[in-house]
Amino acid sequence: MRLCDLYADIERHLLQESKPSVYLKEIYHHPLFLQYPFTMLHQLESTRQSPVHHPEGNVWNHTLLVVDEASAVKSRSKNPVVFMWAALLHDIGKPSATRVQKGKITAYDHDKIGAELSREFLLEFTDDENFIHEVSALVRYHMQILFVLKNAPFADIQGMKRNTDVHEVALLGLCDRLGRTNCSRAEQESNIQLFLQRCRKNKESSIQE
Repeated sequence: MRLCDLYADIERHLLQESKPSVYLKEIYHHPLFLQYPFTMLHQLESTRQSPVHHPEGNVWNHTLLVVDEASAVKSRSKNPVVFMWAALLHDIGKPSATRVQKGKITAYDHDKIGAELSREFLLEFTDDENFIHEVSALVRYHMQILFVLKNAPFADIQGMKRNTDVHEVALLGLCDRLGRTNCSRAEQESNIQLFLQRCRKNKESSIQE
């Protein structure tokens, strides 16, 4: 098996399996998964997260939960291949961004770092610029749900709309939020609807201006 074969196998499982996490667990210790660029995914297991926000543990545990959630709703995506790769790569920037400051684990800017790393990862296997852009854009803006809901200064609704599809971000964001243990599905679905509502209001405000 070659690196490109492993990439193709991962994509096949992402698209065809209801729980892609089963296959991802199987290949975690495969020799090819220890080679670049799969090392970007392999190191997620050694990357800690805040136990307050992520009781499921490290970033790899979280990612496995997210891809399973994404698989359950991929039929609602306008492009399931893009959507599933974005789900797998959405936190690829956390190993580089994670810091421990005064006992608190943070991963500031992992969305921006992840956008670049996801592009770097995919370029090893494809020259489809549209595909790469769509995946990296979802990775780049997957944190906007939190920023918009909290009215944070990092919120960038207009930038998000220029570069990706808000509804795709919302769908990925729902999977991201549900990819944690002990979370309320009803609460997270409500948060996503509020996010979409605020994005619509932002559009209306821009038109009036």
